[in-house]
Amino acid sequence: MVQTAVEIARGVRAGDLDPVQVTEEALARIAAADGVVGAFRRVRAAEARAEAAALAARPDLADLPLAGVPVAVKDVTDITGEYAAWGSAAGPRTPATEDGLIAARLRAAGAVIVGLTRVPELCIFPVSDDPSGVARNPHNPTFTAGGSSGGSAAAVAAGLVPVAHGTDGLGSIRLPAAMCGIVGLKPGRDVIKDKEAGWFGLSAHGPLATTTADTALLLSVLADRPEWTDIAEPAAQRVAVSTQVPFTRAPLPRALGAAVDQAATLLRTAGHTVVPAAPAYPLRALGGIVARWFAGPAEQAIGSFDLSRLQPRTRTHVRIGRRAARLVNDRAQLEWQAEAERFFGAHDVLVTPTLATLPLKAQRWHRKPWLANALPSSRVASFTGPWNLAGYPAMSVPIYREPVHGLAMCVQLVASPGGEAVLLGLAGQLEKANPWPRTS
Repeated sequence: MVQTAVEIARGVRAGDLDPVQVTEEALARIAAADGVVGAFRRVRAAEARAEAAALAARPDLADLPLAGVPVAVKDVTDITGEYAAWGSAAGPRTPATEDGLIAARLRAAGAVIVGLTRVPELCIFPVSDDPSGVARNPHNPTFTAGGSSGGSAAAVAAGLVPVAHGTDGLGSIRLPAAMCGIVGLKPGRDVIKDKEAGWFGLSAHGPLATTTADTALLLSVLADRPEWTDIAEPAAQRVAVSTQVPFTRAPLPRALGAAVDQAATLLRTAGHTVVPAAPAYPLRALGGIVARWFAGPAEQAIGSFDLSRLQPRTRTHVRIGRRAARLVNDRAQLEWQAEAERFFGAHDVLVTPTLATLPLKAQRWHRKPWLANALPSSRVASFTGPWNLAGYPAMSVPIYREPVHGLAMCVQLVASPGGEAVLLGLAGQLEKANPWPRTS
């Protein structure tokens, strides 16, 4: 089994592992499996080898938190010598002349960036395919790896890399993490400040990993919060659990509800107070989410992308988004934040399913019309999107694997702003009490 990021970094710092050899092994795994998994838009083989060799000669190698760790980066951020494609053939192809915040922090910490992972065009939908490939769930390749950080989730779940970077606009880290059975964390608003948050403040950078410890390690580097590396045992928490689908109260598949029940039992056994409770999800909040989902990609596309070369589903989304921009305001967000604050005044943590429907099948979704993408996309993301609008930290954690399709059933943990360490502590307790399979 592939070593964790914590194990690799410890071995490289101690001189027991060679970062060049670690990188070669990761590249070999990618060459052997990515033809099926479809995680990468571009593999940086030559560049990664050169970076690993330079890393091995660094005088501060013994002090680097991610020393020699192969990392995959979502194809949406600046990396020197690379262009960010955003899953599209319609965007600029000018390579970046310097690293953005994410790549700079990864390199400073000693990571080796082995490749850029596949995303849907402009990261609009929770399925990651493009004309060159489909990101698939490594546990069952007939299902999608999710999106929009689907390539990153697939790379981690397949053991191609131990950790990966993602972004989350309405669940784009948590949804693929849940579909692939790994851990994904969306930190609170402005925890990782990289330029201006996309989609009118909805989007956040975050980690995907197979263990809580690796999640904490990568988050600590991306957020420049080294204290988060040490996961503390959480004090007794007031935990609310809910399987009520926000806004619609649609029926929930039994397997997803069973994961919440199992998580509730584990947390109660760990000494936490667990009660059924759910926030009152105001319909105005749904309008605020939908308006930003349309207007955010439209704002990005207009002026930066050749609209005539966008996929048909994206062109439709952008056309609607032009009109939706006037509906983006602070009123819906403030109303929802007030309700979330009231709810978290009585509860410390909320546990829900991560997904509201079972995972979607792996298909050429980019060839389908907009409505065929939008309906299943909006349904599956019902539990995740509200917490982007609120700006609260939220995390997806595997609980069990259903036997029919081999799919992981996961839960979402939500805390109030500043609660990232609490989420990591609870996830660590769940992992210790109920270990999950790390990779396929």
